[in-house]
Amino acid sequence: MNIRTLCLGILNFGDATGYEIKKLSSEGRFSHFIDASFGAIYPALTRLHEDGLISFREEFQDGKPTRKVYSISEAGRRDFIDSLDDEPAPDKFKSQFLFLMMCAEYLDKSLIRKFIDDRIAHLEDKCQHLDEVREHCDHDGSQFVIGYGKAMFQAALDYLKDNRAFVEQLGKDRNLEAAE
Repeated sequence: MNIRTLCLGILNFGDATGYEIKKLSSEGRFSHFIDASFGAIYPALTRLHEDGLISFREEFQDGKPTRKVYSISEAGRRDFIDSLDDEPAPDKFKSQFLFLMMCAEYLDKSLIRKFIDDRIAHLEDKCQHLDEVREHCDHDGSQFVIGYGKAMFQAALDYLKDNRAFVEQLGKDRNLEAAE
């Protein structure tokens, strides 16, 4: 998937400004798919408009610059639907937390416990948030995606709870080392 498809996908669900597209792709319901910067979104919107796949209307705001609100055209919707036939790239997963756990033998045990406790709290918050979002979502495809995300977070949470003792014991006990 590319930024063009992401923009068309977001606009398929409703009109949006470039800023709203960025927000939805970094914090909102589209944030789990691909990374998109303003430097990629605005040129993609310009090209999509030149290709007749989207249109925009200008909204004037008191004391603020005029904003462009983009809408998908019928040609854009067809192009978007056609792009859904493309084979998806493999998922990418990167984690600074996992890098630290890989190097656990160099960390103090108390620091490992803190990192794990923080990660568990983060994952529990994510699971709770997805449960809340799922309650208010009536779109079937989104229900599936939310459920998939919840299953991934829950699996990570279960793994951490079941295996934390293993990685904790790899760490150093600096308090004992200092006493020696």
